[in-house]
Amino acid sequence: MTELLPVAVLGARGRMGAEAVRSIGAAADLDLVAALGRSDPLDTLVSAGAAVVVDLTVPDATADNVRFAVEHGMHAVVGTTGWTVERLADLRSLLGSTPSTGVLIAPNFALGSVLATAFAATAARYFESVEIIELHHPDKVDAPSGTAARTAQLIAAERSAAGVPDAPDATRDQLDGARGARVDGVPVHSVRLRGLTAHQEVLLGGPGEQLTIRHDSFDRASFMPGVLLGIRSVSHHPGLTVGLDGYLDLQAGPRP
Repeated sequence: MTELLPVAVLGARGRMGAEAVRSIGAAADLDLVAALGRSDPLDTLVSAGAAVVVDLTVPDATADNVRFAVEHGMHAVVGTTGWTVERLADLRSLLGSTPSTGVLIAPNFALGSVLATAFAATAARYFESVEIIELHHPDKVDAPSGTAARTAQLIAAERSAAGVPDAPDATRDQLDGARGARVDGVPVHSVRLRGLTAHQEVLLGGPGEQLTIRHDSFDRASFMPGVLLGIRSVSHHPGLTVGLDGYLDLQAGPRP
């Protein structure tokens, strides 16, 4: 009989966490050993014997949650935003003392979104202009989304590696925010609207043509295949991986 992988979910009472609990519970190779809310003690992870911790909490809590998991020899799969450059550096330093432990921080678990980001980063090498529009429900606490920020970072890296100059923009007079936020030089526009779930468009323009790469998540069930992929793969990827594309055979980053 195959041994089941013991998994715990943090943020189990949230919408994303509840979906993860259902999906893990239905997976034949996984054993949901703990489903914790925000106020539940993290020591439960140890007593439950969790090998992988899925963090779907809030930005203020995620860094401490992951630190606890790593310090207790547990792998972590993280879908919570709020990971600054400083927090990532601290986590890399911590993981240096536990070289067999893996942590995945994924701005988006939808496989279609990961692919769309990879396609957009590749295409951005060949177009003069590129901008991102991300659209989410009004309960989302961060803007731009983590997915949009990562997409912009990968696009900027690809364009820099290819020697593509900055996109033309003759704007001189504008209201604050009219041209969006700039992430590594790429304009990102955020929409918050009731009825939306998670959507992103990358607009790429050149002389006489436009390419639009769009991904839509209509239900949080769309994120679950990526969550399960992360759970099953994280132990095979020691250290820190940012982005689910790191577990896929994609070439979304800068090329030699």
